Amino acid sequence: MLKTKSILLYLGLITIGFLYSCKQEAKKNQKHKKPIAINERWSEEKANAWAEKKPWLRGANFNPSTAINQLEFWQEESFDPETIDRELSWAADIGLNCMRVYLHHVAWEVDKQGFKERVKTYLTIADKHNITTIFVIFDDCWNPTYEAGKQPEPKPGIHNSGWVRDPGDLLFTSKDLMPILETYTKDILTSFKDDKRVLLWDLYNEPGNSGYKNKSLPLLKNVFEWARAVNPLQPLSVGVWNLDLPDLNTFQVKHSDVITYHNYNDEISHQDVIDSLKQYNRPLICTEYMARKHNSLFSNIMPILKKENIGAISWGLVEGKSNTKYAWDKPIPDGSEPELWFHEIFRTDGTPYKQEEVDLIMELTGVK
Repeated sequence: MLKTKSILLYLGLITIGFLYSCKQEAKKNQKHKKPIAINERWSEEKANAWAEKKPWLRGANFNPSTAINQLEFWQEESFDPETIDRELSWAADIGLNCMRVYLHHVAWEVDKQGFKERVKTYLTIADKHNITTIFVIFDDCWNPTYEAGKQPEPKPGIHNSGWVRDPGDLLFTSKDLMPILETYTKDILTSFKDDKRVLLWDLYNEPGNSGYKNKSLPLLKNVFEWARAVNPLQPLSVGVWNLDLPDLNTFQVKHSDVITYHNYNDEISHQDVIDSLKQYNRPLICTEYMARKHNSLFSNIMPILKKENIGAISWGLVEGKSNTKYAWDKPIPDGSEPELWFHEIFRTDGTPYKQEEVDLIMELTGVK
């Protein structure tokens, strides 16, 4: 979600170490004839067989334009199925078939059954438009604290002024939070573990961001353990995004069924990352790309992802309260229109920000 650093150099190093460790583990297992538990990481064969049954995935990170953050998205008083339906219809019209959607444990904690009913409602709407969903469980980006109830209004011209982490700083100040997060994770995955409208569980967005670094490692390890205990029908993943977090990156790659990643750089950098990640022999999904200011565009990235059969999930669908049409590092305090939108495809009335971009998307997705 924040500025992506190239992961190429680090991934090259961990590939050697990881492949070696895999060979050693295979020899160990062969020697002791250790049975493989049903809830261990998917084999390469299983992961690739899963991907072969899927169409080319293309979509966006979706937050309805009327929600400033995940809490406003999912709380009963602000859940907005009409806007969700309208905006997902625009996505479907241009051939998008997958959305990445963030959840939040506080919305669940306040109203567990109601929260799950709203998730069902969302999935019904998305399915009506032939859109599958990647759900994100935890997140280390943006504001460190939060509370249930009415959410703040956007700060004019500031990217994601109201987005909140989950669990954020509360993880380090509350002794009782980890059991709550475990119950939350297992409840959500158990409730939807056989739901074919859910494509994949993205267990943790950009762990180590916001200066947390390895402080996020215990939760990262726990969320994989909790999810494996549920053993959902869908694959598990946590995307790599920053070469400066070697311990986190190694764990993410080693335990993900499907390899996901973020890249907001140009086509040269992006192709380098793809070439490095191919060494893992698993399906690839780019779960964040497209930042116009950084030359990560639909025109130079999406064709590569289609050619490589890599899932292409851009950041943002419709401009709105998240303010992600403004750049991370260039606020416009008076809230005026940026000269170049950073993210987003549509204006709030459904017209494209750039018609030529939408024309290209439609050409690539086969609806034009």
